[in-house]
Amino acid sequence: MIRNFLFSIFFYLGIILISIIFLPTFFLPKKIVLFGGKLMGHWTAICLKKILSTKIIVKGMENIISNEKFFIASSHQSMFETFFLQTIFNSPIFILKKELLKIPIFGWYLMKIGSISIDRGITTKENLNFFEKITKSISKSNRPLIIFPQGTRLEPDDRSQFKKGASRIYDELKIKCQPLAIDSGRTWPKKGSLKPNLTLTISILKPIKAGMNKEEFLEKLQNEIYTELDNLN
Repeated sequence: MIRNFLFSIFFYLGIILISIIFLPTFFLPKKIVLFGGKLMGHWTAICLKKILSTKIIVKGMENIISNEKFFIASSHQSMFETFFLQTIFNSPIFILKKELLKIPIFGWYLMKIGSISIDRGITTKENLNFFEKITKSISKSNRPLIIFPQGTRLEPDDRSQFKKGASRIYDELKIKCQPLAIDSGRTWPKKGSLKPNLTLTISILKPIKAGMNKEEFLEKLQNEIYTELDNLN
């Protein structure tokens, strides 16, 4: 209980402090603002390691795609991956709920770094142009797009079907996919208290080539991520 309290205090104060310190960078080149995101990722790891005694392991660094465009498809169990993956990859472009852009300071940061927003469950003109926005964003940047094909944070043992939007993005972009399996939910669950003295693993899997049938891609992606999560448990 005490560790949970200390983690919440230090983690959120750190995120707020970084956001305030980087406010002036909104008037500077985007790459400087993106550095603030990397700091948030490192701060997340520091809080987990020092306060919760979490051991963080990154497997499969040799599988990271280089010298070509790609997008990341990751399992999603906690807030951890939204921060920490910025320290591994080149400032990923996030797809997020439009409501997050309304958060003071933090929402401004999300807009500045080029995050792509969507109104979930609502049909709007903006949503109809969603895939067009993604394609345009990726074509103009060397930053990889990151998606969470489960659609939301799930419990560690939840094996729900991946959302079909992931296969649509794969079909639209026509680039390789970098699958990730992350078991962060055992340490930092969606609901309830954080768990100390555990190992948190980020497993970077072998890339999935472009050009597959959409349905075959989605099945392969889901099987590979869930199989790896089962192996990590």
